[in-house]
Amino acid sequence: MGELLSPDLSIPLDNNVSEWLLGTSAVLLHHQGERVSATLLTQVQFLEVTLWDTEFGREGYKITLVVEPHLYPDFGTTEMDTIADAMRTVLSPSGKSIDILNVRPELTRLGTDWRQHLNTANGNGPAPANQGRKARLAAEDQHPVKDDLHFTNEWEYGLYEVLKERQAALPDNDTIGIMPLAGIRLLGRTREPDFVITYKGRAGVIEVDGPHHAGPRRASNDHSRDALMYNAGIRWVARLDVRDVKARAEVEKFVDNFLARLIA
Repeated sequence: MGELLSPDLSIPLDNNVSEWLLGTSAVLLHHQGERVSATLLTQVQFLEVTLWDTEFGREGYKITLVVEPHLYPDFGTTEMDTIADAMRTVLSPSGKSIDILNVRPELTRLGTDWRQHLNTANGNGPAPANQGRKARLAAEDQHPVKDDLHFTNEWEYGLYEVLKERQAALPDNDTIGIMPLAGIRLLGRTREPDFVITYKGRAGVIEVDGPHHAGPRRASNDHSRDALMYNAGIRWVARLDVRDVKARAEVEKFVDNFLARLIA
C-alpha cells in the first residue's frame, strides 16, 4: 500500500487533504472494528472542505463526503456519526475540528434532453432499461453510442470494437455475449461493471481502468468490488489499465487472454 503523506496542518485545511483524511480515518475505523464505516470511506470520491468557524482560537470545518448517487443511501446517521468521530480524532492533534459532516451524491452534468434520458433509464423509452444508466443520463456528447449500446468513454468503446471482432470470428453456435454497463445487484450494493462477458456457459467481467483508478484507496475499492462479484458467481474479473495500452494489438491480446482464462 502506498504511503499517505501527512499534509501541513499548520495552515488551514483545503480540498488537497481529502485523500490523507479519508485514508487515515478509514484505517483508524478498521482498527477500531468499525468495518462497515471503514468500507464506506473507500467509496467516497472526494471531500469538499470549508472553513466554518474560527472563534476561540480554533478552526472548525464543514466537510462534505461526495459519493456516487447509488451509494448515497448507504451513508446513514449511525455511519456518519461514526465517521465524524474518527475524523475528529485524526484532526484533534492539530487543533482543528469538524463542526459539520455531510454527504451528497456526485451530480452528473445533464444535457437539455435530460427528460428523454431519464425516461429511458427508468424503462419508459425504447432502449434497454438496464444498460448504461449513468451514461445515458449524461449529455449526448459526453459518451459514445454504438449498436444501441451506451459507453462511458472512448476506452470502453474501443474495447467493445475488439470484443465484437472476436464475437464475429467465433462459430455462430459457440460465440460470446457482450453486455456493457449492465446493472447487477450484488450483496448490499448495485454495481454497473464496464463489461459482462458470457462464453461457454460462464460469465466474466472486464473493468476498464483509467487514470482515476490511481492510488491505494481506489485500488482497495476495486478489490472489494471484485470480491463481491466472485462471491456472486462471476468466474473471472480482469482489469484493462488504459495507461499501459500503447497499441490496439495489446487490447486484442488482453481479450484473447481473458477469454482463455474465463473457460480454463
